[in-house]
Amino acid sequence: MGDDVLICRCKEVTEQEIRQAIDEGAYSVAGIKRRTGAGMGLCQGRTCQRLIVNILSGLTGIPAQVIERDTARPPVRPVKTSILLSLGECVDAGSGKGE
Repeated sequence: MGDDVLICRCKEVTEQEIRQAIDEGAYSVAGIKRRTGAGMGLCQGRTCQRLIVNILSGLTGIPAQVIERDTARPPVRPVKTSILLSLGECVDAGSGKGE
């Protein structure tokens, strides 16, 4: 791949930025995430994490199988505000509020 290739499409992080983070001492997916924001977009790393692991493994010699993956954190998918608001209305109706 080339240095200007997007690794994390959600946050527009390039391979060069990933390499720079590793050069600066990031030897884990979480460390790269903290330095670049890669994996913090809407997909929560589902698209880019494998690529990040492969780059990290290639540059450090750490086998890809032993590199700890980062955990996805909610919200994993975008949720419409109207859905959240309707959940609040259900809770209010069930608690006896508004009577």
